[in-house]
Amino acid sequence: MTSFAPAVRNHRRTALALVLCGGLTVALAACGTEEDPDKGTNGVAKLTAAEIDKKARAAADAASAVRLSGTLVSKGGTYRLDMKLTAKGGMGSVTSKKQSFALLRVEDELFLKAPADFWTHEGSEGAGESADAAAAEKLGGKYVKVPEGDPSYRQLRGFTDKKVLLDGLLALHGKVNKGGRDTVAGQRTIQILGGKGEGGAFDVSLEDEPYPVRVARGGGGGTLSLADWGQAFPLEAPEKDDTVDYGGQLPKSSG
Repeated sequence: MTSFAPAVRNHRRTALALVLCGGLTVALAACGTEEDPDKGTNGVAKLTAAEIDKKARAAADAASAVRLSGTLVSKGGTYRLDMKLTAKGGMGSVTSKKQSFALLRVEDELFLKAPADFWTHEGSEGAGESADAAAAEKLGGKYVKVPEGDPSYRQLRGFTDKKVLLDGLLALHGKVNKGGRDTVAGQRTIQILGGKGEGGAFDVSLEDEPYPVRVARGGGGGTLSLADWGQAFPLEAPEKDDTVDYGGQLPKSSG
């Protein structure tokens, strides 16, 4: 009589070994599923804070264009900006507490466009009021060329200058440190801090180029988003029919 017991026992041992091996494989796989936070990123987060800061600034400087939007607080007041910028100029809107106006700069030619009440000087009376009304009617709704010698030229140009704005926004004060990771506008980011954040902070993209994508200025100086890096946009001087060359110094505005 032939005994099948050894064969059965061997089969059971084999099955048990497979189960154990399978369980071990699953356990090992489970141990290995802890996601690498830098997987699929540009690897910038592995660098030191100073290295990330340097790379982000270099990427921003090399980009052909950027869109900047948010709130900027300065000694001159609080401004809401929505600007598209290139090395050759910029265009967009600036809104202050009292007024909103559009700016357009192509190389050194700077234009300002605002409603008529922007050009009406508060407190004017008599002949001054009539002069203001005449100027407002002429300038309102038109692109007014800002003379380079006008006191407001430098300040207004600053809103359209990519290098000036970015150098100021990305300037961190105090020792540079790494902050936490986040997701900004759908992009994984790493934050760079000035001190513990009191000296400003900005988030650097961990996807593709290490562009700054959000800036929080120190001392409550405002928060701005930076997007559309390298995306070209048309930048041309306005049509002559839509332009007023005031000539000398611009009249004072109520903004």
